[in-house]
Amino acid sequence: MRLVHTLIAFALATGCAAAQADPYPARPITLVVPFAAGGSNDTIARVIGERLTKAWGRPVIVENQSGAGGSLAAARVAKAAPDGHTLLIGAFAHAVNPSLMAKMPFRTPDDFAPISLLVTVPELLVVTPTFPAKTVAELVAMAKAQPGKLSYASSGNGTAQHLAAELFKMRTGIDIQHVPYKGGAPAAADLMGGHVSMMFELMYAALPAIKGGKLRALAVTSSERLQVLPEVPTMAEAGVPGYESGVWFGLSVPAGTPKDVIQRLNAAATETTKAPEFIKRMTELGYNIIPGTPEDMAKMLKAEVARWAPIVKASGAKVD
Repeated sequence: MRLVHTLIAFALATGCAAAQADPYPARPITLVVPFAAGGSNDTIARVIGERLTKAWGRPVIVENQSGAGGSLAAARVAKAAPDGHTLLIGAFAHAVNPSLMAKMPFRTPDDFAPISLLVTVPELLVVTPTFPAKTVAELVAMAKAQPGKLSYASSGNGTAQHLAAELFKMRTGIDIQHVPYKGGAPAAADLMGGHVSMMFELMYAALPAIKGGKLRALAVTSSERLQVLPEVPTMAEAGVPGYESGVWFGLSVPAGTPKDVIQRLNAAATETTKAPEFIKRMTELGYNIIPGTPEDMAKMLKAEVARWAPIVKASGAKVD
């Protein structure tokens, strides 16, 4: 309740003077999620939506619009009225789609105005408990001794799991084969069944299998170790310097949205990430909370687009 009161006080303090001239929000807000309900994007969106609804007294409607790697939802938001009533919870795919798709229905990042980063999610390099290599160094040595023999699973071409493995190949100089699946669940199932050698899996998806003894983590892709798996080294500690990957989630609106609206949304998003309930839920999932300014997110998005472009090209991945 303290967060709700804080947000209400903030809204009143910042909006009172201009309320009659330019009331915001003037109607329900639509928060577009570029993937199906139940996923990580959806989880974050519903928490944010609930907070904004309570703070402003206007419904925040979460709408899931999957398809084309998230570009359908992004196109919808890019073409929406720039008045702050249509938001996108963008993610990793938002930065890599320009490199994956020959024809884009919008321009990234030009057609969007960032609001705030929310969280990042690291990945884990996982194998089965019986896999011969017990460390990343042993895995790399094993792969170099058997070029093209080892394989890795992913949830599809151009996904975070796929590109994390391609980055791993580039950094270590190994030759391992990509086996794409239609989703993370079947990929993980085949990994646990011994049909593929390894996988870069998102933290929240891998953690239950690791805790249950069905998978073993060799390294985490973040720059620091995880509180929930303190014994698992980072890639740098495991002998792959300069390696870091993972996914991120952030809020955006159409380009041209008034700056005062963006600032109100940024302030509300930042306050939401400070809520004890939000922190507890995100920590349980293994997310790192990283709120910031619109400028922080704009800088990050441009860097991500540039960073992954050569990796996508080297992988040969295409999504059309």
